[in-house]
Amino acid sequence: MGLKEEFEEHAEKAKTLPETTTNESKLILYGLYKQATVGDVNTARPGMFNMRDRAKWDAWKAVEGKSKDEAMGDYVTKVKQLLEEAGVST
Repeated sequence: MGLKEEFEEHAEKAKTLPETTTNESKLILYGLYKQATVGDVNTARPGMFNMRDRAKWDAWKAVEGKSKDEAMGDYVTKVKQLLEEAGVST
């Protein structure tokens, strides 16, 4: 299985993460997903009254510069880690 296929498979698995998954972990996944699928941040940072979107933008900005393949690999690793912590077999 190639990296892209593994990434897509784990993007689906990420949707099954338990409610107890921390916002910090969800933001890490979001940033890696956006970096893997879009590349570097291409939008302006949301205003300070839009805290949710601002946190998502910051998470994406934090991984700026990673190649799409590197971001895909990190995403797969993080999803596996979170599923393992939740006691879900991968």
